[in-house]
Amino acid sequence: MKRALTVTWALARACHPLPTVGVTAVAAGLTLGTDRPLGASSIVIAAVFAGQLSVGWLNDLVDAPRDSHVGRTGKPLVAGEVRPATVRAGAVAAAALAVLLSLPSGLTAAAAHTAALVSAWAYDLGLKSTAVSALPYAVSFALLPAFVSAGLPGAPLPPPWLMAAAACLGCAAHFVDVLPDLAADAATGVRGLPHRLGPNASRATAAALVLGASALLAFGPPGPPAAAGLAAVPLSAAVLAVGVLADRRRPQSRAAFRAVVLVALIDVALLLHTGVAAG
Repeated sequence: MKRALTVTWALARACHPLPTVGVTAVAAGLTLGTDRPLGASSIVIAAVFAGQLSVGWLNDLVDAPRDSHVGRTGKPLVAGEVRPATVRAGAVAAAALAVLLSLPSGLTAAAAHTAALVSAWAYDLGLKSTAVSALPYAVSFALLPAFVSAGLPGAPLPPPWLMAAAACLGCAAHFVDVLPDLAADAATGVRGLPHRLGPNASRATAAALVLGASALLAFGPPGPPAAAGLAAVPLSAAVLAVGVLADRRRPQSRAAFRAVVLVALIDVALLLHTGVAAG
């Protein structure tokens, strides 16, 4: 029993819990803002959660040799708290479950979610070390509202401004997520786009993307922007500024990444408040 609890706790930490929960929460907000019954909404949210588990576990599995090389002993795989075979099996099983749970939403929605997972897996399996490392984030995040929307009657696509805003948030998360690990990544041969731009340019790019996302959500819907939408832009800027300043003072901090996740949740709350559904 003790061993099972240890492995379960290790798997929970190896799945990258903050982005896993954050993306699932965003999907939950988008889904609950539609006219789906609660049971159908729960299946959509579970599909996204399973997909994020698979992506997080694959990421830790692929990174384990590099993490060991730079002494990241806090990682469960590096510390020997869980076997690679267990994490590998979990990643594959979670991905399969994500696809299966997507099917009740229809083939178009399932295809969108599967494409998002393929894009995220491509990042883990090699694109993270290339100049196009931000591309999988843009694709996968843009497809999230598409998955939610395409499961509605008639399989409508979400408005372009919503997909663009999601892509901006995803890319911003990428730029700030790697900041604490730039030196360690460089030592192990990882040179994604943020590594090539450097920390200051990456922070500036993330800030521009976050503000762009909030502006798209505020001014994208037809008609004059709501007061909540206008307030979301400076609020997003303030949240990101606090996170970036914390990162600059403590290079190993992940405050900027947490700030981007918080802004994403603020943006979802804005969508729900203004009555703009994913479809």
